Amino acid sequence: MSKGPAPFVNIGKRAKDLLYKDYNFDQKFSLSTSSKSGLNLTATGVRINEDFIGGIRTQHKSGRTTVDVLIDSDSKVSTTVTVDEALTGLKTSFSFKVPDHKSGKLDLQYAHSRFALSSTIGLTSAPVVELAATVGTSELSFGAEVGFDSTSASVTKYNSGIGYNKSDFSTSLLLADKGETLKASYIHLFNPNDGATVAAEVTHKLKTKENCFTIGSSHAIDSSTLLKTRFSNSGKVGLLCQHEWRPKSLVTLSAEYDPKVVRSPSRFGVAISVKP
Repeated sequence: MSKGPAPFVNIGKRAKDLLYKDYNFDQKFSLSTSSKSGLNLTATGVRINEDFIGGIRTQHKSGRTTVDVLIDSDSKVSTTVTVDEALTGLKTSFSFKVPDHKSGKLDLQYAHSRFALSSTIGLTSAPVVELAATVGTSELSFGAEVGFDSTSASVTKYNSGIGYNKSDFSTSLLLADKGETLKASYIHLFNPNDGATVAAEVTHKLKTKENCFTIGSSHAIDSSTLLKTRFSNSGKVGLLCQHEWRPKSLVTLSAEYDPKVVRSPSRFGVAISVKP
C-alpha cells in the first residue's frame, strides 16, 4: 500500500514546528530512562514564575499495545492505552484521568492510501465528538474537521484546509476558527547539508480584516547545535539555540523580545532533557 495523506492535524505542521516548536520561556527539566523490556520512565519538572509543576510518566510497550501512565504534582493520574494496527491501518487509544470520571475518551485513527480518518469520542452520556478526514496523496491533500457537543447540541469547531508537500518545501492554506480566520504557511529547505530552512505564516481575520505574519529560520551551526530565529509583524523577536551535549540529551535556550511590553519586554527560558 502506498503512503497516503497525513492526518488533518498535520496540514501546515512543518512550518508551525519551525516557528513555534521547542520555544520555552520557563525553566524545564526532564530525565528519561528505558529498559530492554519495553518500559520507559520520564520525570519532568517545570518552574513557571514561582510555581513548580512536576510529573512522572511511565510507558510500557508490549507487541502492538502501549500503556502510558502520567502522575502529576497534583496527584492526578492520566492513563492512555493505545493499540496500533488492531486492524490493518487502524490505531485506537483509550484515555482517562483519575479522579475526573468525565475525562474518558476514545480516539480512532485510520490510514489508507487515499484517505485518513480520525475521531475523538468522549465517553460520557452526552459526549463531545470530533471528526477529521483528509483525502489525496502524500504530496497533495484536502481535509476538514468538525466538533459537536451533544450536551448543548452545538458545533464547537469546523476547519478545512489544503496542503502540498515535497521533500524540500511545503505549503498549506487553512480556513479556521469556524470560518473566521484564513491561515497560509510556507516552509522551504534551502540546504540539506546544514538544514538551512525558512518558514512563514500569514493570518487574515475575515471579519476584522486584521493581518498578522510570522517569519522564521532554522540553521545547524554544527552537527550538534541548532539555531532558530523568528520575527512577527508586532515586533516580537525570538531566538532559540539547541545543543545536543550527548546522544539524545539536549539543552535548549530560548529568548524573546517584545517592544510593546514596557515593564518586562524580554523573556528567557531553558529546557534540559537528559536521556542516559
